[in-house]
Amino acid sequence: MAMEPEAFSPGGDDASSDSTCYQCSSCRADEERSCANSMRGRPKTRSLSASPALGSTKEFRRTRSLHGPCPVTTFGPKACMLQNPKSIMHIQDPASQRLTWNKPPKSVLVIKKIRDASLLQPFKDLCIYLTEVNNMIVYVEKKVLEDPAIMNDDSFGPVKKKFCTFSEDYDDISNQIDFIICLGGDGTLLYASSLFPGSVPPVMAFHLGSLGFLTPFNFENFQSQVTQVIEGNAALVLRSRLKVKVLKEHKEKKAMIQNGIEENGLISPSLEKELFKQAIQYQVLNEVVVDRGPSSYLSNVDVFLDGHLITTVQGDGVIVSTPTGSTAYAAAAGASMIHPNVPAIMITPICPHSLSFRPIVVPAGVELKIMLSPEARNTAWVSFDGRKRQEICHGDSISITTSCYPLPSICFQDPVSDWFDSLAECLHWNVRKKQNNFAIDEEEEF
Repeated sequence: MAMEPEAFSPGGDDASSDSTCYQCSSCRADEERSCANSMRGRPKTRSLSASPALGSTKEFRRTRSLHGPCPVTTFGPKACMLQNPKSIMHIQDPASQRLTWNKPPKSVLVIKKIRDASLLQPFKDLCIYLTEVNNMIVYVEKKVLEDPAIMNDDSFGPVKKKFCTFSEDYDDISNQIDFIICLGGDGTLLYASSLFPGSVPPVMAFHLGSLGFLTPFNFENFQSQVTQVIEGNAALVLRSRLKVKVLKEHKEKKAMIQNGIEENGLISPSLEKELFKQAIQYQVLNEVVVDRGPSSYLSNVDVFLDGHLITTVQGDGVIVSTPTGSTAYAAAAGASMIHPNVPAIMITPICPHSLSFRPIVVPAGVELKIMLSPEARNTAWVSFDGRKRQEICHGDSISITTSCYPLPSICFQDPVSDWFDSLAECLHWNVRKKQNNFAIDEEEEF
């Protein structure tokens, strides 16, 4: 489903029909037909979805792409953009992103919030429906089945025997799951993301937790909603993730090798880097948080963008977040909230000791690098979606860029409506008592 390009005129809607049509080379083939017509004509109306969205009673039709118009790449009579074929890519209109199956789905991963008794019955009802009605293979974590309420339920025994189980950090299930169902709050979606270092199956999240900003589905009508997803009738929002690489020094190995060098001679720089560094990679859905940890001193970290030092953070720390994470810790630290379809990375300081350090948004394609400043008085600590917390010392580095593996989140209605509904219901965005109008005196009217 390719995006239908939007006609764009530098002179607005009043541009003459015989104006020259300019296109970027990535859109030229697609716009030949539209450029033959008058540039004042509106493009053909596009439907937000191929069929009515889940939970909606009427079809909503979008007349504009969620992407901006294709920009004119000629500037005045003689200037133009230098064309670089290697940098061209075509991005589908987010409004047209819908789920489809190459083959009927057969396996589903059910993620349940642990130690929550209120979720036991919904979990059982869902698993019975998936296994007995839809004849699907259900994967669950071993620790979910260790709950005494499930272990001691004899009526659930026949269903439980059909489960495939796995353990985090031990079993790789990335190529065995067709789609994921989350029962709980936003944390279950973050946990689902952490299980897949590569491609992520579509995720359907039911709101059975406390906040539920990322969980748009209610559980009351789960049978019909799950059936529509299995049939491929659902809109998607692709939530970008961050690819994070942590390089840490092997201090003990470094000391041992340096002692050997003093006796036997020098070591090559390339071998030194390979021996002294340990690389760990993560996929992050919300944010990477670098903070001062238990120390009473300010954190003092350098932030590099594509190899250039852009600032030094002196404060409690810094948050690097995705648009999905912009409504989490970053929002609490004063950042703007960004729709998940916007390709960007946010850099937000935590209590900076500066009156001018404002949160910033950078392009999604840049590479950020965070290191302790040489003047830092203490170490820093880093966490990834609130997990895997670890200490960062001098010589360690954190590299962050946008991952090519987004998390495909299934929408209840569509990406725009779901997001604004969550802002209103979960964060009470712009809730205020309405201002009264002026009372008009009837005598003064005449």
